[in-house]
Amino acid sequence: MNTTTVSTPLVAAIETVWKSIQDRHEDVPAVVVTLGSGTAKQGMKLGHFAADRWMRGDELVHELFVGGEGLQRGGVGVLGTLLHEAAHGAARAREIQDTSRQGRFHNAKFRAIGEEFGLNLEKDPSIGWSVTTVPADTERSYADEITTLDGGLVAYRLTEMSAGGRKSNNNGVTALCGCGRKIRVSKTVYAAGPISCGLCGSDFEAEDDDE
Repeated sequence: MNTTTVSTPLVAAIETVWKSIQDRHEDVPAVVVTLGSGTAKQGMKLGHFAADRWMRGDELVHELFVGGEGLQRGGVGVLGTLLHEAAHGAARAREIQDTSRQGRFHNAKFRAIGEEFGLNLEKDPSIGWSVTTVPADTERSYADEITTLDGGLVAYRLTEMSAGGRKSNNNGVTALCGCGRKIRVSKTVYAAGPISCGLCGSDFEAEDDDE
């Protein structure tokens, strides 16, 4: 019987490639890697970088989320997600505001960092410079890392179907603040402007707020 867990090679491959990105870009921070469902009402969520979501002793650590459904794209596609989120991490380290609209809209500053990291980025009217592809030069540069990902991506999550079962509530937005509190408000209220947490002072951000 194979006693190795399915998640071990998945997380190990992602962590190995993240470390390689850090070696090339020294301002990419350490992260806690999490895997989960990327199925969202506003489209498939491939990943997110969320600042200061974990505690390690007395130190805050950022979160790197990778949507399980996106793993079926293979090494090149997942590398694109990791470079995209690493660019967000570098923006955080450089104290650059690379998004707006509670983190949903990727601005020109993000585009500049993403291109610095070797990505092609196209503009979407709703989420800005977020549509990510990996050009041939970057594939060649990260050939070993792509091989690592292809070897570690032993499983992927199935996309959830909206039909049948419990119906989702499409009339509101679920949002989290920096200290982990969760609220649900109407889309109209959420879109009207930032909503701040009275405890930590950070803005509530929609759970599906990234790539």
